Amino acid sequence: MDAHAHGRTTAASRSRAALSITLALTAGFMVLELAAGLWTGSLALVADAGHMLTDAAALALALFASWIAARPPTPAKTYGYYRAEILAALVNAVVLLVVAGGIFYEAWQRIRAPSPVLGVPMAVVAAAGLGVNVVGAWLLHHGAHESLNVRAAYLEVLSDALSSLAVLVAAAVVITTGLTVADPLASAAIALLIVPRTWRLLRQAVNVLLEGTPAHLELTEIEAAMTRVSGVRRVHDLHVWTLTSGREAMSAHVVVADVRESERLLEALHAVLHARFGIDHTTIQLETEPPPVLRIKGPNPV
Repeated sequence: MDAHAHGRTTAASRSRAALSITLALTAGFMVLELAAGLWTGSLALVADAGHMLTDAAALALALFASWIAARPPTPAKTYGYYRAEILAALVNAVVLLVVAGGIFYEAWQRIRAPSPVLGVPMAVVAAAGLGVNVVGAWLLHHGAHESLNVRAAYLEVLSDALSSLAVLVAAAVVITTGLTVADPLASAAIALLIVPRTWRLLRQAVNVLLEGTPAHLELTEIEAAMTRVSGVRRVHDLHVWTLTSGREAMSAHVVVADVRESERLLEALHAVLHARFGIDHTTIQLETEPPPVLRIKGPNPV
């Protein structure tokens, strides 16, 4: 039996409005922050603008992926385009890691050879950037719990809010003490904020693409729940994987006492998988135990 969820709505598609508004805010402020960074000589502002550029790309990818993932399946792509969301999350993670490496390098160059920075304009722009990112994170917060792709965009906006805070602190140090080395140090702090969350996101996306078992599901628990259904003897060749965020699939061979009860058994198994584990896309092969092989004893050899 193959039980399919109806409709092509994905978790990310339900967050399109929030993604669109956040993209507009991020892209608009990114241009302003880049110009301000070049004017004030602040590497931290330029780094944060680069981070916001990555955010804008991530949001644009998320919107594109949510659109293409909703397209119906075709004979060539029987699962449709669900994985487009996961590919977008993977691209976002890789780009963020590259950005972090670039920030580290440039920060090291600035620490070795400090340059002048205009602290007050730097502080004003950083405060405005913090506000923009807080609004964006608030808009994406709900969708981040449902979609890996929206979570990618949410984490980037959130980490950018933290990087804006780091720039604001650096600006305060420059204004009060004149120590311009605070600017590249803030840049390095921005990179440190990027890496851990991005690495976790990368691992999640790769696990989905490799069709690994979803982290929140245990095969032993699923097998035990299925074998508790009346008439089921055992389960083998059990596989569970993720199609896209919030949509898991499962296939299994189920040995039953009487295959003539297939309709009742399949309905009961699907109900258990849906209620206990949230799995709606199931492929179950019912089979009976093979008859025992009769061994005929011949005459004892002389």
